[in-house]
Amino acid sequence: MSHFHWFLPTAGDSRGIVGASHASATKRHPPGYRAPELPYLIDVARAADRLGYESVLTPTGTWCEDAWLTTAAAVTHTRQLTFLVAFRPGLISPTLAAQQAATLQRFSGGRVAVNIVTGGDEVEQRRFGDWVDHDRRYARTAEFLEIVERLWDGETVDFDGEFYRIAGAFLADPPETRPRIFFGGSSDPALTVAAQHAEVYLTWGEPPAVAGAKIAEVARRAAAEGRTLEYGVRLHVIARETSEEAWRVADALLADITDDEIATAFALHSRSDSTGQRRMAELHGGRRDALEIHPGLWAGVGLIRGGAGTALVGSHAEVASLIGEYEAQGFSHFILSGYPHVEEAHWFAEGVLPVLRDRVGALA
Repeated sequence: MSHFHWFLPTAGDSRGIVGASHASATKRHPPGYRAPELPYLIDVARAADRLGYESVLTPTGTWCEDAWLTTAAAVTHTRQLTFLVAFRPGLISPTLAAQQAATLQRFSGGRVAVNIVTGGDEVEQRRFGDWVDHDRRYARTAEFLEIVERLWDGETVDFDGEFYRIAGAFLADPPETRPRIFFGGSSDPALTVAAQHAEVYLTWGEPPAVAGAKIAEVARRAAAEGRTLEYGVRLHVIARETSEEAWRVADALLADITDDEIATAFALHSRSDSTGQRRMAELHGGRRDALEIHPGLWAGVGLIRGGAGTALVGSHAEVASLIGEYEAQGFSHFILSGYPHVEEAHWFAEGVLPVLRDRVGALA
């Protein structure tokens, strides 16, 4: 059974693409920009809760409101929704992170998970005072997660590693249920850390067979560690009654984006030290004319936006079918978003989810 998650737009929202690279110095505010004010973010979370999404991803980065504080402010306004809190381990003590997550888990009634983001881009990491290079950041993440997991398990931790030296750390009240660990990354060191520590490995939306090959490698490494993981994919979605209507919406998202904006974004994304970001840029090559990279999979969002850059586009049945292609590759978690996030949450939940449920019922 697949799990469907939504996204909290803490960098702002619009009927156009809100764009920024992790490394960029400015953020694009399209017409009708909706600032990420708390009442609006609560509206998005409540919509996701009411529509039956399992969680919302609360992202992290230069252009986002802080994920921990946003989650703490919004979680009490929802009933069943889990908050998947993204954070960067190099910027916070593992003992403090374990304590923060345990507190949120307790206060929310067990509705917190964590998304470990080792780093977005070297330029951005340095903004936050982090000068550790790409591969060593993953070594640091492995140490971080070992400490956090032991603390959540109720251990008193002494640790003397390359990055952390900790004596007598413990949690006064460890969580009754450990927050699930979601983890993403496309480089070789990232896959190794995922195999050792992730419960759900996440990747951005490349074509199903390409994404499937990646998670097959993670599964191979996890098996060598005696572990079994679940797998998730991060995508945007544009679903409508007809394919033609959905593609009109997709085309409209690019209508006010200039060639100069695309060229600037592509230059940043294609030279990022993030392997995943470079892979997203390679899907479209900075061109507007070849954006359907697999039937129903559109790379247009990544022309201007950093991070996840592809969208499922089509009729409700077509989008459900493409989700089935990812499921056939081994994916069971779908973290989705769309512009604007309140409206698109309804389009997917009310249009595509019934198709998926009917399909499951027919197979039962």
